[in-house]
Amino acid sequence: MTPFKSRALEYLDAVVCYGSLRRAASHLEVNPSALSRQLRALEEELGVTLLVRSPRVGLTPAGELMLRHYRDRRAAERATLSQLQAMQNLEHGEVHIAVGEGFIADLVSAPLQNFLATYPGLEIEVHMAGLTDAMALVKDGTVDLALLYAPPDDQQLVSHVDRCQPLDLIVPAEHALARATAPLTLTEIGAHSLALIDGQTGMGQLVDMALRTATLSYRPRMKTNSVSVLKNFVRSGLGVTFMPELSVLEEIHEGSIVTREVDAEVLCQAQARIVSQAERPLTVAAQAFIKHLRYSMRFFSADAPRVLDARTLPLRQR
Repeated sequence: MTPFKSRALEYLDAVVCYGSLRRAASHLEVNPSALSRQLRALEEELGVTLLVRSPRVGLTPAGELMLRHYRDRRAAERATLSQLQAMQNLEHGEVHIAVGEGFIADLVSAPLQNFLATYPGLEIEVHMAGLTDAMALVKDGTVDLALLYAPPDDQQLVSHVDRCQPLDLIVPAEHALARATAPLTLTEIGAHSLALIDGQTGMGQLVDMALRTATLSYRPRMKTNSVSVLKNFVRSGLGVTFMPELSVLEEIHEGSIVTREVDAEVLCQAQARIVSQAERPLTVAAQAFIKHLRYSMRFFSADAPRVLDARTLPLRQR
């Protein structure tokens, strides 16, 4: 920031533009003596004479230097304001996001395409990452936002959207557990062929937490870091796994997979969140992207379907 008095430099510019202190004061709607005092104070501060006051007002070499400085600064400010206005209108900008595989299908099915079509001047960079890596990418400033499933609380992160998306058991439609009507216990599930996802993901960490709470352990038939592999494991009839309902919505509609609630509080309370670094202001583009995802992504536009159904059931029974 400049140490020079902005008001005095504005007065200096006006004197040059209007040719006299009196006309400049009239244009600025200030008292001529007040204008003159401001200029004198600036000259005393700098230790130089800026204006030749008689017989005609003119600039000294020092005055010319200061006027050039002032006008250059104003031009730079106008350019910056113009860029900010362009950002406000979302004509230019970029958003860097970290996303787990479980969100990708929901993100690219329509929300991402619609956002890019609405704001053709914006660019989106997507980093695929598990929960642990995604949180690190936000903290070190590599990405603006992260879409996280079941993240632990972290003071370095701020959440902009929180939705309840329980971690359910997904099973083949013809599986014995598909006929269950009550929430399944972790012990019941452990008696069946099971696939688990890597512990670097939110899903994997939730299952580990639930098992520790229940003092249980699983010996899965398969472990993977891929959501797609988990889906195919279940769809092929090889066994069961844990996944949010929205991750298999298409398979549920086609009838190949069903979901069952698990009797484990930590799984039922799982949250999907959009987070950013707590100490880093969001760009206008990032704010617009959050707003768009809040209304267009299934994971962030509402809580899970069965959670909403449970809330509305008492109302239907009235």
